[in-house]
Amino acid sequence: MHTSQPLTTENKTPDSDLPYQKLVTLVSYFILVIAVSLSTFQIWQGISSTISATYFRPIHLSWVLVLIFLYYPLISNRHSMFYLVGRGIDIALCGLVIFAAYRLFIFDYNDINHLFYGLQLPDMIAGGSLVLLLMEACRRTIGWVMVFIAIIFLSYSAFGDMLPSGIAVKAYSLQEIIQFQIFSANGIFGSALGIAATTVFIFVLFGAFLEVTGAGKFFIDLAFSIAGKYRGGPAKAAVLASAGLGSISGSAIANTVTTGSITIPMMKKLGYKPEQAAGIEAAASTGGQIMPPIMGAGAFVMAQFTGVPYSEIMLASIAPAILYFFCTLLYVHIMACKLDLKAVSRTEAVITVMKDGAHHLIPLIFITTLLMMAYSPLLVGVAGCAAILVTAALRKHSRIGLQKFIQGMKSGALMALPISAACGAAGIIVGVVGQTGIGLQFTQFVMDFSGGYMLIALGLICLVALVLGMGLPVTAAYIVLAVMAVPMLGDFGLPLLTAHLIIFWLSQTSNVTPPIALAAFAGAGVANANPMKSSVEAFKLAGGLFIIPIMMAYTDLVTPGTSAFELALSIAQTLSIIVAVAISIEGYLFRRLTLIERVFALLTIPLILMNPFSIGFIGIIAMAILISLQWRDRVPMN
Repeated sequence: MHTSQPLTTENKTPDSDLPYQKLVTLVSYFILVIAVSLSTFQIWQGISSTISATYFRPIHLSWVLVLIFLYYPLISNRHSMFYLVGRGIDIALCGLVIFAAYRLFIFDYNDINHLFYGLQLPDMIAGGSLVLLLMEACRRTIGWVMVFIAIIFLSYSAFGDMLPSGIAVKAYSLQEIIQFQIFSANGIFGSALGIAATTVFIFVLFGAFLEVTGAGKFFIDLAFSIAGKYRGGPAKAAVLASAGLGSISGSAIANTVTTGSITIPMMKKLGYKPEQAAGIEAAASTGGQIMPPIMGAGAFVMAQFTGVPYSEIMLASIAPAILYFFCTLLYVHIMACKLDLKAVSRTEAVITVMKDGAHHLIPLIFITTLLMMAYSPLLVGVAGCAAILVTAALRKHSRIGLQKFIQGMKSGALMALPISAACGAAGIIVGVVGQTGIGLQFTQFVMDFSGGYMLIALGLICLVALVLGMGLPVTAAYIVLAVMAVPMLGDFGLPLLTAHLIIFWLSQTSNVTPPIALAAFAGAGVANANPMKSSVEAFKLAGGLFIIPIMMAYTDLVTPGTSAFELALSIAQTLSIIVAVAISIEGYLFRRLTLIERVFALLTIPLILMNPFSIGFIGIIAMAILISLQWRDRVPMN
C-alpha cells in the first residue's frame, strides 16, 4: 500500500546542504499556519455552530484537502530532479480545491432548477474535480485500496445496467452522479464526513492536547506501577496502558508505536520473543479503539447512524471492552507461565505516580460525566480540550507554554487528515449504496448463502471485514460494512444497536489478522521482529475481537433494556467461552492441561454458545469446575 510521506524538515544532513531547504521551510510555515487555523476554526464552529452543515462540511473538506496536498507532497524526495515539478502540482491542486470550494459556497441549494435542467458547466467541473481531488488525497494518506473501492462503486453506479440481472441496476449519468455525490447530503458530504468534521476532529484535538501535556506518559507509568510486580508485568502493563491510551491516539497503529516504544523493549528484556512482544502490543492497542469513554471515530459515526445517544453506546460497550482486555490479559498470562517468566519490580509505587499525575485524570472524568449526562459529544469535546489546558496548568511540570499549545493545535489537525479523507471517500460508497439499492442485494446474497444460519452469516461478514480492513482505516471499513450488513443482521432479529456494535467490532480485526495486519506490522517494526509471525501472535491474543461479537449476537451482552441478571449471565457465558477457547488452543492455564481436559474444554464451547434446550449453564458450571481444578494444582509463581 503506497502513501505519500509527510513533509518534514528533519534530516541528518545539515540544512545548508539540503536541496530546496528554503522552499521546504516556507511550506512548513504555511502548513503550521493552515493547520492551527483549521483547529481554531473547528473549535469556533463547535462552540457557535454558526455555519450550517450544508456549507460547513465543504469548507472543512476543502481545508483538509489543501493541508493534505501540502503536508503529503506528490514527490517527497528533495534530491529528485522532479521535486520542484511535484511541488508545483501540489500547489496547483490546492488552487483547484479553492475553486471547487468557491463554486460550492456560492451554489444556491434552494433553487431546484438544477434538478430539472442540470448543473452549470462550472459546477460540473467543480464537482468532478472535487471527487478526483478526494481520491488523490486518499491515495496520499491511506493508500490505493480506498481509491479502488470508491472507483468500483462509482463504476457500478455508472455502468450497473451492463451487469447480470441479479445485480444489475439503473445506469446513472455523470451529471446525476455528481449531483448526488456533491450537491446533496447523501454522498461525500453525508453523515460520515459530518461526524469526522465535528465530533471526531475535536476529540482528535483532545488527544493531541493530552499528549503535549504529558498525560500519555502518566498512563504508561501508572500501568507499569499497577502490573509491574506480576509475572509478565511489562506485557500486562502494555495491555493496561493501551486501554488508557488507545482512544486518545485514535489509531491502533499510532498507539502501537507510542506505547510500544516503551513496552516492547521491556518485554523482550524480560524474555518474550520479539514476535510475541509485537503481537501483545498490537492486540492491546487495537483494544484501545473499543474502550469507553472515547472509542475512536467509528463510535461517533455509529451514534449518527443509529440515532442512539453516545452515552448509551458507551454504556453498552463497557462490559464487552472489559471482556476483551480480560481475554488479552489471559493470553498474556498463559504466555508468561509457559515461558516461566519471573515477576519484575517497579521502583515507583502507584501512589507516587498518582501524586505526580493524578490531575491528568480530571479531563477524562469530566468528559465521561458530560457524556453520561447526554450533552452533545461535540460540546463535550470542546469542553474537554479546555479542561486539559486548565488542569495541566495546575502543576508546574505539566504546564504548557504557547509553543506546546501551538504544537497541540497543529498535531490535532494533521492527525485528523486521514480520518476526514477516509470518511469523505466512504461517503461516496454510502451514496452509491443509497442511490442504487445494492445494499438490499448484498443482504439477500448473504442470507441465501448462509442458509438462514446467523453463525454462518457472521462468518461471511467477518471475512468481508477482513478484506476491507486490508486497505481501509477502521472507521471507513465500519461505515462501508454497516450500510451493507446491518440490514441483514436486522433480518435475524438483532436490535439495531447490537447489529452496529457487532460490525464495529469486526471492523477492528484487520489490525491484527494476517496477511495484512497493520498494527502488528507496526509493532514488528518496533520489535525488529518478523511481521507475519507477529501478526499470527496478535491474531491469537486478539481472539476477543471474534468471540465477543458472536456472543453479542447470541446473548444479551449489549441488548438494550436487558436486566441485570441477563447481563450477568451473558458475561458469564462470554467469560467461559473466552477461557475455554484460550486453554483449548494453548493447553495451559495455571498448569499444563491433559489431553482429556483440553477436549473437555473444547466441547463446552458449542454448549455454552448455542445454549441448546436452555442448558448452556451446564457448560458454564463445567468450565468453573475445570478452572477450580487448575487453580488447586497450579504451579507456584514467583
